[in-house]
Amino acid sequence: MKRAADKSVIEELQRQILKLQGNQPPPDQDQSLGLGVIEHAFPGKVFPRAAVHELISVSAESAACTNGFMSVILSSLMAQSGSCLWISTRRTIYPLALKTFGIEPERILFVDVNNVKDALWAMEESLKCNALNAVVGEFTALSFDESRRLQLAVEQSKVTGFVHRFQPKIENTVACVSRWKITPLFSELPDQLPGMGFPRWNIDLLKVRNGKPASWQVQWSPQGGLEYIATHEQVIPNIHKRQAG
Repeated sequence: MKRAADKSVIEELQRQILKLQGNQPPPDQDQSLGLGVIEHAFPGKVFPRAAVHELISVSAESAACTNGFMSVILSSLMAQSGSCLWISTRRTIYPLALKTFGIEPERILFVDVNNVKDALWAMEESLKCNALNAVVGEFTALSFDESRRLQLAVEQSKVTGFVHRFQPKIENTVACVSRWKITPLFSELPDQLPGMGFPRWNIDLLKVRNGKPASWQVQWSPQGGLEYIATHEQVIPNIHKRQAG
């Protein structure tokens, strides 16, 4: 009985710590986003909402993959009636491409600004608006203090934020719950037929608070959704080899 009581106390303390860190989903939003084993990398096997996620891309090709992956998540977050704000200093997405991922472009309000300072201000204010399901910010520079302000904003509103840093000068430490890099893979058609297949991505979860960094290879199709090419266990050794090299 004592062991069971101790376990219950520890689990409750863990839940309280996760909540204080902005890494626990609201009680009415604990359902899966349909990301499959990717969600197993997070505490409670649930993609963190009411949190800010950082994604880094170093090329136009990687930016396209990053936008595709974000769109998969946004499609689930917005469901049938949600809305999103997309703030950019240099927009990397073509709005009509969102239809590929089940999002009507008119459900996203695009805001283009001239500099990072204005983009950060707009994103922080937007993240305080609980009428939104998500906010995306596209800019290069982000300091730790700036990222902390963004995280504090979502902890009150429960909005999910995404910071897409396209070709940043430095990949500095920030207060975001996770850091991702999405890169392209060669597409394939069944039976080695000629032509172009569905988008394929290598997804690296580089950092995650209280979770397990990992890597996956996936394919996206409007009919099948997110399909896994390589499993979690198969890709992990490759991560260590790249880091060691």
